[in-house]
Amino acid sequence: MSLYLRTNFLYFFWMTLLLGFVYPGICTVITQAAFLHETQGSLIEKDGKTLGSELIGQNFSDPKYFWGRLSATTPQPYNAANSLGSNLSPANPALLDAVKARVDALKKADPANTLPIPVDLVTASGSGLDPHISVQAAQYQIARVARARGLTTERVKDTVKQYTQDRQLGILGEPRVNVLMLNLALDGKL
Repeated sequence: MSLYLRTNFLYFFWMTLLLGFVYPGICTVITQAAFLHETQGSLIEKDGKTLGSELIGQNFSDPKYFWGRLSATTPQPYNAANSLGSNLSPANPALLDAVKARVDALKKADPANTLPIPVDLVTASGSGLDPHISVQAAQYQIARVARARGLTTERVKDTVKQYTQDRQLGILGEPRVNVLMLNLALDGKL
């Protein structure tokens, strides 16, 4: 019996050491060396000031800014410490009310806009932190942003094109626009 206990204890000790310390340590060193920007949060900095992260959405409500997806985090939007999806069914009245409220807000912000409202402007992402919107969602907002900034729609369209990211590896996902990067570019901070 003691031989079994000793063998089990040694196995537990070596596996804990290997899988709990050595392997994570090696992975940490490799990722820190190969992906330093990403492991540090993909922070956007200018003149020593952190402006945000490329990976976490931010709450923009001023008409001169492009608006991102809704955030499902509470009590404050885009709270990375509280990442979660809403998990509401498409038939849930709470989701339908939230979508209706967002549609009304979009129409109120730009009453002349007759384009169909893209679904990503009225729904939250799975994490509630998505920093991207679809190209269609960016195009929907161009006229409002141009008018609020006193810019031509062509200039804003060009900036949207400049900050549109292609599919990952050429085949994964859809083209997308990072809202923070786009807004910072329009502010002249990039």
